[in-house]
Amino acid sequence: MNIWMVLIAATAVSSVLCNLLIPMAWKTALVDHPCDRKQHVGPVPLVGGLAVYGTMVIMMMAILPLDVNIRLFLVAASFMVLIGALDDRYDIDAGVRFIAQMLAAAVVVFGADVQITQLGNLFGTGVIELGAMSMPFTLLCIVAAMNAYNMIDGIDGLLGALAMVAFAGVSMLALMHQQQLPLLVATILFGALIPYLIRNVGVHFRPVRKIFMGDSGSMLVGFTAVWMLVMLTHPEQLLESWFEVSPDIVPVRPVAVLWLIAVPLMDMFAIMTRRIMKGQSPFKPDREHLHHIFMRAGFSPRQTLALISGIASFKLVLGLTLEWFNVPEVIVLSIFVAIFVLYLLMLKNIWTIVSWVRQKRDIESS
Repeated sequence: MNIWMVLIAATAVSSVLCNLLIPMAWKTALVDHPCDRKQHVGPVPLVGGLAVYGTMVIMMMAILPLDVNIRLFLVAASFMVLIGALDDRYDIDAGVRFIAQMLAAAVVVFGADVQITQLGNLFGTGVIELGAMSMPFTLLCIVAAMNAYNMIDGIDGLLGALAMVAFAGVSMLALMHQQQLPLLVATILFGALIPYLIRNVGVHFRPVRKIFMGDSGSMLVGFTAVWMLVMLTHPEQLLESWFEVSPDIVPVRPVAVLWLIAVPLMDMFAIMTRRIMKGQSPFKPDREHLHHIFMRAGFSPRQTLALISGIASFKLVLGLTLEWFNVPEVIVLSIFVAIFVLYLLMLKNIWTIVSWVRQKRDIESS
């Protein structure tokens, strides 16, 4: 099927679902209310994730042969979206949510045998095989990604933009390595996010009602992203029954996929490290994320969205370039770690940086 037709169809289906789900949100009280951490105006329907999920299910069932791997993925995704929607409505305990995330991940890891079995030649000494650690490591990666995208969802448009960067990256890597399945799934999700992003950031070229993604959507994005990254790096696990394994299909090196989700991943690990060092729970909500820091420096929410999206896009292009030129994995990893260390140093000295930025902006405006 033509990839552009898939994109257009997914966008159209998502737009229709957004319109249909908004009235349902009001009837079921599935809305987000302002509070100390949520400074939006008035209640906002939490149906963005449901629209993206519905689009994904409809499109995948329409264009993909549903083998056992795809069916188990859809079952696990459905369970995760249900838990996320219940969390949006009733504010489920963090421990219960974590158990639900592990169960959803277990469906694809143990049920479909989808797992990260090796990490590539990261240190120049040969491929690192995970062996018995493959399954627990994959579970950890899936749960980490779900929480990373959940944590980054702090200002209008940010989650949607970063998700679109990740899925665009999946599509590009899939094209580079001739992998049809991740290309189709990533295109579906990219298209599904377009109507959501328009409503979420309030692009008023026509009257639209604002919506939020909700926990159902943020966890779906993280869950699906890792599932597709495993497809890219381990295509033999998902091509057995309905895509013939071709000699032309080359697995993506595991270190390359880190760049697709670099911003939410770095933000999550950095903020959790800071909380632990303060003696707090790593899952305690606060206003210390990257987008909060930019806004404290005097940037508007739209400027912050543009800056962080630009950073994510830069990292994506850098990662794709390194993969295209087949730069040794040890060098790719070193660059990634160096950027992460720079980010940690920035956070450690953030108030000095914020004060400097404010002074500079005050001087320029005077």
